[in-house]
Amino acid sequence: MNRDILRLALPNILTNLTVPLLGMVDMHLMGYQDSASFMGAVALGGVIFNFVYWGFAFLRMSLSGMAAQAYGRGDKSEMAMLLFRGVFLALTAGIVLLLIQKGVIHLSLIILEGSEEVKLLAANYFYVRIWAAPAAIALMVINGWFLGMQNALYPMIISISINVVNIVSSFIFVKGLGMKVEGVALGSVVSQYVGIILSAILFLKKYKYILSYFRFKEIIKRSGLMAFMNVSGDIFLRTLCVIIVFTFFTSKSAGTGDLILAANSALLQFLFLFSYFLDGFAYAAEALVGKFTGSKNHLQLKKVVKNLFYWGAGFALVFVVVFALGGKFILLLFTNQDNVIEVAFRYLPWLIILPLTGFSSYIWDGIYIGVTASRLMRNTMLMAALVFFILFFSLRSSLGNHALWIAMNSFMLGRGLFQTFLYKKLPVFKGGK
Repeated sequence: MNRDILRLALPNILTNLTVPLLGMVDMHLMGYQDSASFMGAVALGGVIFNFVYWGFAFLRMSLSGMAAQAYGRGDKSEMAMLLFRGVFLALTAGIVLLLIQKGVIHLSLIILEGSEEVKLLAANYFYVRIWAAPAAIALMVINGWFLGMQNALYPMIISISINVVNIVSSFIFVKGLGMKVEGVALGSVVSQYVGIILSAILFLKKYKYILSYFRFKEIIKRSGLMAFMNVSGDIFLRTLCVIIVFTFFTSKSAGTGDLILAANSALLQFLFLFSYFLDGFAYAAEALVGKFTGSKNHLQLKKVVKNLFYWGAGFALVFVVVFALGGKFILLLFTNQDNVIEVAFRYLPWLIILPLTGFSSYIWDGIYIGVTASRLMRNTMLMAALVFFILFFSLRSSLGNHALWIAMNSFMLGRGLFQTFLYKKLPVFKGGK
């Protein structure tokens, strides 16, 4: 069982590690400009795209669990329809975003706090990067489907390629051509379309037979779309809670001042580094739990859940040690501005304990997605988000920025605890062999 977990987890870990690396490179490129406003602008622009893209992450999460169950049943027709419906919805969403881009950025900058300079730079970043939307959302779907097919290798190849192209392009545009925030945004656009081309090549190499199941009328059939959206709707609300919490976190950081925004943005890279690493095991959970749920193998299902938590706890302890011993060095990767490093270092202890408060939530997310328990997943996230806001508003007047980090740790811990309490309500864990 551990071999199966690592077979899926390790490629996903390698895949995910390139994502925070990209964020670190963007922070580095902007952190070595002549003002903290550039770091703040990329952070604020990133929040807007987190809101936009994470809003559609429900397509990937619902697809991977449903595809894994179809794979477990050996239902090739359903495997195909899930992919085609997902891509259809992704491309439609991407085109709509391009059409309403001005409204999205105007509303975002009204809601988000920050200086006028940061907001102007964030808008410039947005108007370039938004052109990657159709490709970026489609790639979520495609990678989710590959994972459901128990194939973690293709998403790894695609994601690493995307991020290498993104990093190289950003360096060329910023360092070589003298661009600022527009340069890192353009690097994202170029890389996403390279990713789409590569994913099409890989799909045709191994899954060309799926094309024989293509039926456009079946793709847009109301019953099929509704079945897909019923699961997706709950996961969308769950994801919306995550978006709201992280958007609020960055917005309140910006409202405190450009220096706190820059410091908190650098520290968030620690959280993203940890989360993308643990997501490797969450993705393995989606694939394996979905497969064993589809094949009704309850014994293997319970065994994989137990082993996943052993791996999650072990890596959480590793990250505690890394953050405690190497925190200041990691901060130097993002910026050479002494004032930003000094402020960030005050709040570093909250990041050191975060792996312990957060690891179980990532493992449970993968398990809940694998069994398509979208409603319970939604409910636990709503409760955790409520804890976040209650704590922040209770503590902000006395603790300031510390209140944000206490609330964030409590949010992560709450997710895991609520899911632990409710998992026995899942039908697949109520019995069976």
